[in-house]
Formats: sequence, structure tokens, C-alpha cells
Amino acid sequence: MNTLDQQMALEQAARMRIKDSHALDGDVGRLAHFYRGWASSYELDVGRDGYCGPMIVAELAGAIQTAYLARQRTAIAILDAGCGTGLVGVELERLGFRLIDGIDLSEEMAENARRTRVYRHVRGNVDLNGPLSDYSSASYDITVCCGVFTLGHVRPEGLRELARVTRPNGFIIASTRKSYVEATSFEDEVRRLQDAGVLVPAQRLNDGRYVAEEDAHYWVFQVLEKASAPTEERP
Repeated sequence: MNTLDQQMALEQAARMRIKDSHALDGDVGRLAHFYRGWASSYELDVGRDGYCGPMIVAELAGAIQTAYLARQRTAIAILDAGCGTGLVGVELERLGFRLIDGIDLSEEMAENARRTRVYRHVRGNVDLNGPLSDYSSASYDITVCCGVFTLGHVRPEGLRELARVTRPNGFIIASTRKSYVEATSFEDEVRRLQDAGVLVPAQRLNDGRYVAEEDAHYWVFQVLEKASAPTEERP
């Protein structure tokens, strides 16, 4: 096998692992097990697949801070929800942000994020499909969420908790793979939260670059005063 064939084989294997992760149906145990085995090769795999989501999300955070938040970037508190190995955190730090916390379901991925040394705190074993009970309401100026609202991972309802931990007039920046938006009720959830006065969509970049085989939408939501109230019971 020549070098080009080897490269193509590695790229195909990487895409298969990414595709396999989309079939896990948000099951906490299966996801944790999958990422435990993938943590050591994750960055190589997504790099081979042309993953540019972290850079785009971080650049959006920089633009939002410049346009809307008066404080310097060094004083802006950011939650990286679903931080993985820390790819978004590294990009945020490059842009001058310093108060970055990370959470992820996988302790192994979280440990890799800690090794980047760009985070204040990183916590593993955090399920974004459930309440973020260890995090107070209105704790962060910006919450970023990249590569998380994707098939087999976090349900659209997870957006409500991200709004809760974000300060009023703060922002959530999230990527959604196109296949995820088409297959889930994400846009319906956005409308529900907007109707409830929790958040408003401020910007949306449609069909932006994400990975080699699929584009994504990039959302910027502004959080309203009501978001910091306790979550209401769903009927």
C-alpha cells in the first residue's frame, strides 16, 4: 500500500468511527464507553476529517465579545459544554479568553482537555442530557457547545440547561450538524424557548464548513432574564 492509499485508508477509518458515534442514541453508558476507547485517537481522526467547528465557534465567541460585551476577553467567563479533548478551549485561549471551564461526559476526553492547560476547571462524567445540578444559574457570560448537538449525542432539550447557566444578556454559541437539525426537533425547541422568553436567536450561519462530508449550522442565541429561573416541569 502506497502513502496515498494509506492516507485514504486512515481517513476512511476516521470517518467510520465518527459515523459509529452517531448511532449511540444518546445512551450515557454507550457514549462513555465509546469515547473511553476513542479519546487517544480522537484529535487525529477529526483532524483527518477536516473538522473546523472549534475554530469557527471560537471566532464567533470573539466576535460576540467585541460587539456586545464591554469587559475585556480576559474577564469573560466561558463554559465549554461538551469540551471533549479541548479543541475549542485552545482556540478560545488563542483569541485571548482566559476564564474557561469545561465539562464533558467522558472522563478520558476531559483529562485530555486538562492537559491543554487552557481551562480553569474541567469536569468529566457530566451528562448534557440531564440537569447541570453542580452549576449555578447565570454563571457564564458565554456558553459554547461544539460537536455536541449531533446524532446519537445530546437531545435538543439540552439547550434549556445551557441557557440556565448563562447570564441574562449573555450568549450561547452552538454548532448543529445539518443531519441533526433535519432528524430532530432542534428548531422546534428553539421556538419553544423563544416563546417562553428564555432566549432569542441572534445570528445563524447556515451551511458553514464543519467536516469534509457534511456542513453545519452555527447558532448564536442571546439569553433573556427568564433563563435563570428554575426549570419548569414539562407537561
